[in-house]
Amino acid sequence: MAVKIRLTRVGSKKNPIYRVVVTDSRAPRDGRFIEIVGRYNPRSEPSLIEFDEAKVKDWLGKGAQPSEAVGRLLKVKGLLG
Repeated sequence: MAVKIRLTRVGSKKNPIYRVVVTDSRAPRDGRFIEIVGRYNPRSEPSLIEFDEAKVKDWLGKGAQPSEAVGRLLKVKGLLG
């Protein structure tokens, strides 16, 4: 099973808010996930980016691959080199 860290949308119409989740790569974008490890709100000023650092480091250590968007967010927060 390939595990990914990616965004899932939870906001309403024209108000995107995202959760950062650990999920099986075959699951749909807003489908089943394993664990919530953060959240992202691009509409607030400045953008809200929150991670549970321990959980993220644990999943990255287990081999979970971040998506391109989550990779950029992790770099902004300094969790990914």
